[in-house]
Amino acid sequence: MAYLVVRIKGTVNIPYWAKSTLEYLNLGKKFNATIVPETKQTLGMLRKVKETVAWCHVDQDTVLELLKKRGRRIGNKPIDKEDLPKDYSDLQALAKGLAEDKIGISKMNFRPWFALSPPRGGFKKSTKKQHTQAGILGEDKDLIGLVQKMI
Repeated sequence: MAYLVVRIKGTVNIPYWAKSTLEYLNLGKKFNATIVPETKQTLGMLRKVKETVAWCHVDQDTVLELLKKRGRRIGNKPIDKEDLPKDYSDLQALAKGLAEDKIGISKMNFRPWFALSPPRGGFKKSTKKQHTQAGILGEDKDLIGLVQKMI
């Protein structure tokens, strides 16, 4: 499995250690999203910056929609069939490989993040609280619905 990570908060008043961790995760700006593998190291980095990001397990349909609508190759152009890695014939197979953590997004000739827009209809929960306190930060099971509104 893999995690879908979305940066919710902006760049102001972020400590240096959190800023560098977010750069390692390819989350430089507000409303950027990325797909990271589910490892002990990544989970440690996510817990370190849990006041800034939200994450959850990602499914194949969401990855496919992100690749089709928000995926960009180098040069800010949409992804074509020629840009796919050798082992993958179409976006459906690539989305399955990303969701099952068989290939990393940084190993491809794509931008390693997806630029999302603010959610249509706004946030329904607080963006300043953790998920356990009725917010959206941290590990959030309802993040997929929010990302659908941000695509």
